[in-house]
Amino acid sequence: MTVLVLGASSQIGHFLLPRLQAAGHDVLAISRQARAGGAHLRWIVGQLPDAMPAALPALAGIVSCGPLLPFARWLEAVSLDGAPRIVATSSMSAQTKRDSRVPAERALAQSLREGEAALAEACARRGLRWNVLRPTIIYGAGRDRSLTPIAHRAARLRVFPLPAGRGQRQPVHADDIAQACVAALREDAPSGHVLPIGGGEQLSAATMFHRVRASLPVATLPLPIPRALLRLGQHLVPRLQGPLARLEEDLIADNTELTRLLGVRPRAFQPDARCWGLDAR
Repeated sequence: MTVLVLGASSQIGHFLLPRLQAAGHDVLAISRQARAGGAHLRWIVGQLPDAMPAALPALAGIVSCGPLLPFARWLEAVSLDGAPRIVATSSMSAQTKRDSRVPAERALAQSLREGEAALAEACARRGLRWNVLRPTIIYGAGRDRSLTPIAHRAARLRVFPLPAGRGQRQPVHADDIAQACVAALREDAPSGHVLPIGGGEQLSAATMFHRVRASLPVATLPLPIPRALLRLGQHLVPRLQGPLARLEEDLIADNTELTRLLGVRPRAFQPDARCWGLDAR
């Protein structure tokens, strides 16, 4: 049977497509970027709703690695052959930024929760089984917008800022999210859950940055940034107020239900240069 993947060229899609093929699925992949296909992989260039072919084949599942609300609206209207299992990715920001002091971050959290609710309602009306995954900080494919830019900048400048931060972090490898997506597509997998998914290790924000620095293929000069300077930065640079304040907050996920329901145990945070798209030297 065929699995439809939306956002297939994303960092999660990078690992998801080969996992789906290894599980015996044919894959219909939607992306804004053209890609070479194969015997069991067909690419369609575009985005919802215009990217979709006039008629879809019978689908065993649909995985969305993109925005939730457009996906939910498309799912309401599309003609489907059968009742595919639905898996979508959201973000732990739906919870961790809910009470942020920054209005734009509160709005993001609200939008994520509304998307999750809209998807659940769309699936309920159509009688489709569904699960939503809420990842923490994602890394592993060199395409994230959190740790990878820091790694690239440090490798280029040969200086690595090391902010103090006691808040706990739980970076999750994109391949572990892909594994959870495949597990959630199984016919016997439980459904109707919003599942947090974090890495297999909790560590302080300061330790997380130290490990990123240690993973780089070039030597960098450490540049410690004390808490006093971070507090000053919150006042002087409004756009950094949220990220800097969160260095003292815990941004973690409880993987208990993920492991109990899907059998997935994410790896500890032990990155190497390939995680940032950098060549080992």
